[in-house]
Amino acid sequence: MSASATVIEAAKIIGAGISTCSLIGAGAGVGIVFGSLPPAFARNPALKSALFQYAILGFALTEAVGLLGLMMSFLLLFK
Repeated sequence: MSASATVIEAAKIIGAGISTCSLIGAGAGVGIVFGSLPPAFARNPALKSALFQYAILGFALTEAVGLLGLMMSFLLLFK
């Protein structure tokens, strides 16, 4: 294995590690979404179903960002 191939392989691994940092933000985002749900229920119990639908939508969008970062790391590693 030549030196340039080793450098390219190292760059792939470092890039994949950096791209997985989006999972940290996704975890924090999901925590914020579902952490703010009980106080919202307590303030206005009549909107329980609507608030839950918004929370599920927020969860899905937040997880999509994390999964895009994970997909990018897999593309870097296995392509």
